Amino acid sequence: MNITYWSDFACPYCYIGETRLKKAIDSIGMTGQIDVEMKAFELNPDAPYEVTGPTLDRFATKYGLTKDQAAERIEGISQMGREEGLDFNYATTLNTNMLDAHRLTKLAHSLGNTRFEELCYRAYFTDNLVMADHDVLRGLAAEAGLPAQDVERVLSSDEFGDAVRADEHAAYAMGVHAVPFFVIDGTYAVSGCYPTDDLADVIKQALAKSQEHETAQGAACGPDGCALS
Repeated sequence: MNITYWSDFACPYCYIGETRLKKAIDSIGMTGQIDVEMKAFELNPDAPYEVTGPTLDRFATKYGLTKDQAAERIEGISQMGREEGLDFNYATTLNTNMLDAHRLTKLAHSLGNTRFEELCYRAYFTDNLVMADHDVLRGLAAEAGLPAQDVERVLSSDEFGDAVRADEHAAYAMGVHAVPFFVIDGTYAVSGCYPTDDLADVIKQALAKSQEHETAQGAACGPDGCALS
């Protein structure tokens, strides 16, 4: 079985959803038996490469909230992450362009390495690093065990840029405009950050080779923003 999911490192529900996916797979005793592949989906391809302001201000402006309201919503999302065991610091994230992080993720995948993507989520939401900073990306790549010469080659070129765009075009072709978005064994679609138990149920249905096509809906982020509870 394979599970493909589209995600962006700047998406809080993606980090939470990816964590729940792992828990769901583990809960049904399938850890190591299901191929999971992350595909790129930039929420803001035009995001600047430099930090332009604090997350609180950006969030308040984007959703038309006061700073107090924005802080409350941000903390609510962070609490969702903490409930999954994540050290989740959404309020102090430093939002920038994610293209180079996605391109290096493609390099990692070409080498059979999935550690890099996990480190990117942690770097952004836990350590609040600037993900467009090449020194930050070099450090994460080294921690993941990626060859330094390959990392430098990618960062000094546009290599894997087409692969990132291909992922996004494939998502658009399926009508996907918000992430996370999971496709389970090519049959079942789960849109958004779905509860772990329910996600496990969908995986079990797919394992049973059910012919029913179903799309489940949970919290997600799109180009216009994230769903707010």
